[in-house]
Amino acid sequence: MATDTQISRLEARLPTSIYATLKRAAELQGRTVSDFVVSAAHEAAQRAIEAQEIIRLSAEDQRRFAEALINPPEPGAALRRAKKAHLANVEIR
Repeated sequence: MATDTQISRLEARLPTSIYATLKRAAELQGRTVSDFVVSAAHEAAQRAIEAQEIIRLSAEDQRRFAEALINPPEPGAALRRAKKAHLANVEIR
């Protein structure tokens, strides 16, 4: 992971109207365009990663998940066959 002392460069070509919008937003926050864009892109990247890595459940789904953990169902035929195949093919240490 990069530290704050390591710097990478990113270049982008964009329409003048978008640049003007970014510049105006940066000015309103008292920041440079570069700082504004880096911060906004970083926040968007974190949201995109979070959307893929965090599972959000409704209250009902949370209840059902907890119930399955507390009182798991009996293994079905397919799971029993998989366990038997695993034990036959994998050395247990």
